[in-house]
Amino acid sequence: MENYSRARVVEQPCVSPFAGLPADTPEVRVRDGSKIRNLLRFALSRLEVGLGRAQEEGEEPGPSPGPACSQLLFSASGRAVSKAITCAEVVKRRLKGLHQLTRLAQSTVLEVWEPLEAGAGLDSLTVSRKLPAVWILLSREPLDPEQPGYQAPGRYDALWAPEGASGPGPRTGPRRHTGRSREPGKGQ
Repeated sequence: MENYSRARVVEQPCVSPFAGLPADTPEVRVRDGSKIRNLLRFALSRLEVGLGRAQEEGEEPGPSPGPACSQLLFSASGRAVSKAITCAEVVKRRLKGLHQLTRLAQSTVLEVWEPLEAGAGLDSLTVSRKLPAVWILLSREPLDPEQPGYQAPGRYDALWAPEGASGPGPRTGPRRHTGRSREPGKGQ
């Protein structure tokens, strides 16, 4: 491949596996370079009622973005899959009672490679790669629990140890001396 350079990359669009969604369902397309902070801001603004949250946080209420959506779709492929999963989990943790339906698939990426020297008698190459893709549907309304990939709203509190439970906590004993001084320039 040292005689070729990548000319272009074409990602084949994937068809959403959720065919029966309403047309106004927002889709968050997660890319590898997307910032999680921006994705969460967009997703939470669509699922929350905008006016009530602004008043709770003490902010000046701006124009209301309209009624909150009942469903939201995250989609990602390639290295962005883990970022989409992270975003969906954070949204589920912040907004209790969301049902989740996950679908996995493969997306196709075509890479076109052109020869570096046109007179060398080399042809252009087209390489097809398959990448993992994920679609995560979050819904306020109950979804069919019999579908594969369904996750019911759960209690996250049960995953964390309650206060006062046994386990590693803050040290209460005397400090250990490491032989280093706390102040720079001081000796042992």
